[in-house]
Amino acid sequence: MDRRSFIKNAGLAGAGAAAASALAAPALAQSAPKLTWRLTSSFPKSLDALIGAAQNFSQAVSEMTDGNFTVQVFAGGEIVPPLQALDAVTDGTVEMAQSASYYYWGKDPTFAFGTAVPFGLNARQQNAWMYYGGGMDLMNEFYKNYKVIAFPGGNTGAQMGGWFRKEVNNLDDLKGLKMRIAGFAGAVMAKLGAVPTQIAAGDIYPSLEKGTIDAVEFVGPYDDEKLGFYKVAKYYYYPGWWEGGAMLHFFVGLDKWNSLPKAYQSVVQTAAAMANTKMLADYDDKNPPALRRLVENGAVLRAFSAEILEASFNAANQTFDEIGAKNENFKKIYEAMKAYRGPEFLWEQVTDGTYDSFMMAMQRQGKL
Repeated sequence: MDRRSFIKNAGLAGAGAAAASALAAPALAQSAPKLTWRLTSSFPKSLDALIGAAQNFSQAVSEMTDGNFTVQVFAGGEIVPPLQALDAVTDGTVEMAQSASYYYWGKDPTFAFGTAVPFGLNARQQNAWMYYGGGMDLMNEFYKNYKVIAFPGGNTGAQMGGWFRKEVNNLDDLKGLKMRIAGFAGAVMAKLGAVPTQIAAGDIYPSLEKGTIDAVEFVGPYDDEKLGFYKVAKYYYYPGWWEGGAMLHFFVGLDKWNSLPKAYQSVVQTAAAMANTKMLADYDDKNPPALRRLVENGAVLRAFSAEILEASFNAANQTFDEIGAKNENFKKIYEAMKAYRGPEFLWEQVTDGTYDSFMMAMQRQGKL
């Protein structure tokens, strides 16, 4: 082939490639459109481990889409009050929210199963139930009533039982106790004689300081240290039997979700799963040194007595049955969770429970 023919044929090939590229561009643009969404969190910026899950999610979504899909994160109160995050998604004010499902217990007690219920699943079990045991499908069937779909987006692990101005050694000590405690746990505490109230994170410390409340549960050592509860209530109780593994969710408007390209839906699910994993790891890293600092600063650790734990367990079961008798959604998901819980704890007795018990004994003997 002479030089002139080569250039001519090369030019035709180049034109063909350019034409093919032009034809492909619209399809590519349709599968990766430029989108900017807003996400409102229920948490303030100061609680970096909590809102950090939303920030990790946002960063992952942007990176996986080369910046075509961005999710702007707003702390609680910047767009709507912290405990109205779900409502903002339902009514279309924002596309997404990061929140704890049980904050919306007042709308329907069924919301509690998305986060944690008294004497329910621990963090690993909650993940297993959500991803593989049908929990996520059950919850999303329920969430449709509020025009949202949700994905696990973080877990604190087992929480502490909270801060108390005075010791609570028996059931009599709970009578009349004004305690900041959310959702289902509040209903159980009420059966034991306490007076539950729900207060957003930013309002807890002044309420405790002024004596508006006598006790507060929030999360665990890392967040509690930041909020300074140890300065006004020195007794730090454990375990938080109402939150063996408190899961957060990313709530997405159902219409917005359905309008997303399939590739972007996969990105959202993948980024949420990543944030879910990293948040639990973050707390497992930060809580041990925070607990040590709290004790050094005067916090007095106390375990709930067997009397209180057994009474709480019985009151919780009674509450499950009472609500289930009136609420079909609640009963359906409770029965599913309960059926999953039994075998999971049997398995943990054989594996993690036995191993952990031995290693804790070694720790007490100073061998770790």
